[in-house]
Amino acid sequence: MRILYVGPQSGTSRHRLHALKRLGHDAEGLDPRPPLLRSGTGYRWTNLTGALGAGPLVRTHLRREIGPRRFDVALVDGGELVGPEAVRFLKSVAGSVVSYNPDNPYLDRDGRKWRLFLEALPDYDLVVTPRGSSVGPARAAGARRVLEVTFAADEVVHRPPSDPPGRRDEVVFVGTWMPERGPFMLDLLRAGVPLRIFGPRWSRAPEYPLLSGVVADRYMDDAEYVGAIAEARIALALLSRGNRDLHTTRSLEIPAIGTLLLAERTADHAAMYRDGEEAVLWDDAAECARGCLSLLADPGRVAAIAAAGRARLLRNGHLNETVLATILACAGAAT
Repeated sequence: MRILYVGPQSGTSRHRLHALKRLGHDAEGLDPRPPLLRSGTGYRWTNLTGALGAGPLVRTHLRREIGPRRFDVALVDGGELVGPEAVRFLKSVAGSVVSYNPDNPYLDRDGRKWRLFLEALPDYDLVVTPRGSSVGPARAAGARRVLEVTFAADEVVHRPPSDPPGRRDEVVFVGTWMPERGPFMLDLLRAGVPLRIFGPRWSRAPEYPLLSGVVADRYMDDAEYVGAIAEARIALALLSRGNRDLHTTRSLEIPAIGTLLLAERTADHAAMYRDGEEAVLWDDAAECARGCLSLLADPGRVAAIAAAGRARLLRNGHLNETVLATILACAGAAT
């Protein structure tokens, strides 16, 4: 298939584009942001106003970049800048136009960021979401067809290193600071968990003066992210309260990399892994800390659970190529 992948050419969006190519499709990536909106000011304007005035700019940008080419499917990743005019233009150059939004645009966590996305929702042929709680709100907001999938690890990016590193850290969390995460991490530290934290914005945490000794406050590229998890005995997957997540990409990426997953006990996690055998689940910081300390005292059990978790992930098929093949099959039915 000829596929136009409209989304950021970085992060997990880029992973999905490369997965489409591995599946044998003629897939081309296109960033929907005109140059004017690629600055920090452009990001702030999008979040503050819902990209007020950007709709015509994005449509013109897409028209100029696409030119006379035609596609079987246009797949929009995210879509905060892709309004109704842009989607209708994409429908004129593609047999089917699909939205894949890894965020939760039906809540108010992100302010007005998703204004254009919500206005364009009825124009998509298929709307894809990785969380069951978004299916009903998407339909209520006007989506004509909705497909629920899981988040996914990437077959190439998220795998055990070919030259296994030494386990330098005992327990790690790799992720952005959010208000609920500071107190949680402080509870773990006070309980004696040998913890390392990697990710941006942690210096904003009120608890940062007490956490600074275990925090590397910075963004990480793919290799750094995989390395930080691969070098730990245990890696934590924390959910976003603002998004009402029941699992995240880390729920799949950590086992894919070959490290033991320690995650919040939710219906999604319980369906994905057998607690205590393929991952270890917890309800609060106290249970999480007890789990960490108990596991670290038994290295053989840590290795066995990590191996079983990776095997279960592969059986489940929660990987980019599998998920994208499902999306494309449904997109074909939408045409």
